[in-house]
Amino acid sequence: MTNELLFIAGFLVFIFIMMALDLGLFGKSDKPVSLKQAGFMSAVWVALALGFYMLILKYGDLLHHIDSFATLKEINTKNFHDLKLNPNDFAGSLALYRKNLGLEFITGYVVEYALSVDNIFVMVLIFTAFAVNQKHYHKVLLWGIIGAVVMRFLFIFVGAALIEEFHWVLYLFGAFLVYTGVTMFINRNQEEEIDPENHKIVKLASKYFSVHPKFEGGKFFIRIDKKKFITPLFLVLLIIEVTDLVFAVDSIPAIFSITKDPYIVFFSNIFAILGLRSMFFLLVNIIDKFHYLKVGLAVLLAFIGLKMLAANYVDEIGLTTGRSLLIIMGILTVSIVASLVFPKKETVHK
Repeated sequence: MTNELLFIAGFLVFIFIMMALDLGLFGKSDKPVSLKQAGFMSAVWVALALGFYMLILKYGDLLHHIDSFATLKEINTKNFHDLKLNPNDFAGSLALYRKNLGLEFITGYVVEYALSVDNIFVMVLIFTAFAVNQKHYHKVLLWGIIGAVVMRFLFIFVGAALIEEFHWVLYLFGAFLVYTGVTMFINRNQEEEIDPENHKIVKLASKYFSVHPKFEGGKFFIRIDKKKFITPLFLVLLIIEVTDLVFAVDSIPAIFSITKDPYIVFFSNIFAILGLRSMFFLLVNIIDKFHYLKVGLAVLLAFIGLKMLAANYVDEIGLTTGRSLLIIMGILTVSIVASLVFPKKETVHK
């Protein structure tokens, strides 16, 4: 347990150092994040995720302090890895475990990163509806991600505890993901709208806080005549936090279909979230061009949900984690290519 705590503590320290560096690099500027900056940070976060994947391949057994075949067997059973371990070959079994752990991490990372794109659609709507100046996007997203890290940490470890205690919860997750995928497909062409004045979060915040009627630069709070007000920018931050909470209800069960190890779920989830902000600035002006992506995400959620529901037959049909990753990549690739090959027809207003 001490090793696990040290591993997770080291990971969190590393993440917050990276976020502090990110804030230092881009947070002091009063200009919108450029495409070049967004591309650089996206590449950095993807490289860090791949580096972490390599780290797991080499030292993944240290996470649970596996020092004997008995411990390896226990972890294999506890986290539902279902690996065919050889009691006469501890080194080989350990290598197999690390390889599988790495594959689970990278698959979970891809799934979460893909589902984050749907989050970007909504973020663009929120910023547009509240007329937020582009130079403040970075600050709102940074604080939004810090809140998301904390919420995901709680969600994941509570979810893991539920699964360990009540295995049937996985079937509930699976059914919910299938429902979400079908609903997303049915509503794929509906235009989403956000009414700033009548938004539930705005009304709720107005009940308990004094709300300043206009933006005050990049400030979340302002004091007038010794009275403290929250600004519209803080309202936007609250809405983004609640939005992420809603998306977490989809994305976290999705990763539990890939791995039941709460640490791998957490690591893959957090790396994807941290890359979300830079991906937002890369896609903010072209997100509408990927109009088939929602169809792809709907199919992806349904596939993952069905896999969870058919958990007892996954091995029989040969649906390994590696093959699942190929299917997931295929679904995303087809939806992106289809969007580019068959561009959305512009509506002509007469």
